[in-house]
Amino acid sequence: MAPAPARKGVVNTRDAILRATLEVVGEQGVGGLTNRRIVAAAGVSLGTLTYHFPSQTELLREAMLLFAEEETAKLAAIADAHTADGLSLEQAATVVEHVIEQLPFGTDDLAPHELYLQAARDPGLREASARCFAAYDDLATTILRALGVPDPVRVAGPVVALIAGLQLRRLSTGTDVPAAEPLMMLLRGA
Repeated sequence: MAPAPARKGVVNTRDAILRATLEVVGEQGVGGLTNRRIVAAAGVSLGTLTYHFPSQTELLREAMLLFAEEETAKLAAIADAHTADGLSLEQAATVVEHVIEQLPFGTDDLAPHELYLQAARDPGLREASARCFAAYDDLATTILRALGVPDPVRVAGPVVALIAGLQLRRLSTGTDVPAAEPLMMLLRGA
């Protein structure tokens, strides 16, 4: 029975390191990611960091996957809360717009964009990046199917790209960007 708490401690340590990595990437960018900053934010030793993550690519990959898992779960919960409402496409687009407006303008939002850009430079991160976008596409497909959109699999990728682009625009300009109208334009055109 004693190994179970040790295992939980290992999971908590890895989790703390991954969350600290996302925090540092959000604040400093990937270029500002250092082992010292990570261990300071995570409250672990340098040896603990390198034990769990022998390379920066592995660390960034796991941080990206943690973010994607939590983000898709959060968005799926929002979608599930509205699935029973029988929303029209227009109402669903308005819900999406409200969700985007409620997202904070913080460093937490910058970390995933930094990681996606880093995946363009580091082939070791591309699989994790692809898995992140696949999770978004799957969630979008489920929502679009529930809304009765024809061929939701074909439409999901462009919907995800539109929402990601609007969020990037919002983060980089510091202003809210209406999402309902562009989303409806895309869905009507599909």
